[in-house]
Amino acid sequence: MPKTVVKKRAPRTKSKADIARTIEMMTEQYGPFDQEPRLPPTDEMVFTILSQHTSDINSSRAYRLLMDRFVTLEAVASGETSEVEKAIAPGGLAKIKAPRIKAVLNRILELNGSLDLSFLREMPLADAKAWLRQLPGIGPKSAGIVLSFSLGMPAMAIDTHIYRVSQRLGVIGPKVSADKAHDILEEKVDPEEVFNFHVSYINHGRQVCRAQRPLCPECVVGALCPSRKKFMSKADLAALAEQEDQTPAGTAGAPMPHVPQPETQ
Repeated sequence: MPKTVVKKRAPRTKSKADIARTIEMMTEQYGPFDQEPRLPPTDEMVFTILSQHTSDINSSRAYRLLMDRFVTLEAVASGETSEVEKAIAPGGLAKIKAPRIKAVLNRILELNGSLDLSFLREMPLADAKAWLRQLPGIGPKSAGIVLSFSLGMPAMAIDTHIYRVSQRLGVIGPKVSADKAHDILEEKVDPEEVFNFHVSYINHGRQVCRAQRPLCPECVVGALCPSRKKFMSKADLAALAEQEDQTPAGTAGAPMPHVPQPETQ
């Protein structure tokens, strides 16, 4: 007799309404957020490359030194790789990032005739993402950062913090890859809330929903989180439920992600 194959039901994930509520609660806790564009799109692309695998402070310093040395990105594109390496050395991984920056800039010049990417704002989001994805080494996260933070488009940019928080909150399933999460979340988050989603979830991941020892008892969205029971004992959960007041962890006023930070004195 043939065996009956029982398909496992996919884990239930948060509804659009639930996700909107988490964005609202986190924005109240960590915001308000300034949505003004910070850098032109190609500068944002370069800064995004510099920010990989380093701190905001180091990437900011590397970007400033690069622009102090070359003044324009056109000069960076035509400059010697060794000179670009020297300029961005404080940001780390200069031998990898310098040729990557030059390759991206020169590919943009080949495709577009200039480094002005403002035309992407007039394209449908999917087409703008596809245009950026053809650049060497540019994946969905980097493309999303450029489109969202520089051009104000509702593109997702899923970093490690957003990915972790989204999985723990049940916004995406446990087996969804980071790349696939971009498309899923763009469908689940209203376009006008993409920016707040991005910044609030990053702040939450950095301040509260940490990879190690998350601050579950003080989490502003803990009541909506199916993962809380994984990190807290039954006794602690019961004690938390009996508390009349709860002071959420995390503060407003943190530096915005993907923005060059001022030089500290």
